[in-house]
Amino acid sequence: MAYHYSESGLDNVWLENGYTKHETPYGDGISIDDTEGLHKAIGNWLVNLPKPFNGAELRFIRLEMELTQRDLAEILGVDEQAVRRWEKSRDKKFHGAADRLLRAIYTEHLHKTGSVRRMVERLSTANQAETIDIHFQETADGWKPRGCLEAA
Repeated sequence: MAYHYSESGLDNVWLENGYTKHETPYGDGISIDDTEGLHKAIGNWLVNLPKPFNGAELRFIRLEMELTQRDLAEILGVDEQAVRRWEKSRDKKFHGAADRLLRAIYTEHLHKTGSVRRMVERLSTANQAETIDIHFQETADGWKPRGCLEAA
């Protein structure tokens, strides 16, 4: 018999196996054999669905990346209230560039590359940077910035 994994925060996740049911003083309990692997599989499935995230899915992905609503808001370039509204509207679709960016960031989180997130974090502070002169030199490997600002 499949187990409705409502603890994930998602209404549509059922486990066919990989869990153990046991008695506790408070009623039936469930132990999942590999929770981390299960959550990675759920997250990977979510980012590959050809539909926008809803609020519950957005929250699941955010929590899997261990981000606060404030952290996610900064990454997506929105205010914290926007993330709260999106998550609160469990069934409302989360459209547009923020949805696509979150999918890219979560995918690289799964694969531990970090390049997209570093770029986004760097760009989120771009409006705080002053104009800086940069000098380029042509090298055997092509043009390169010279001095203290190396290409990331």
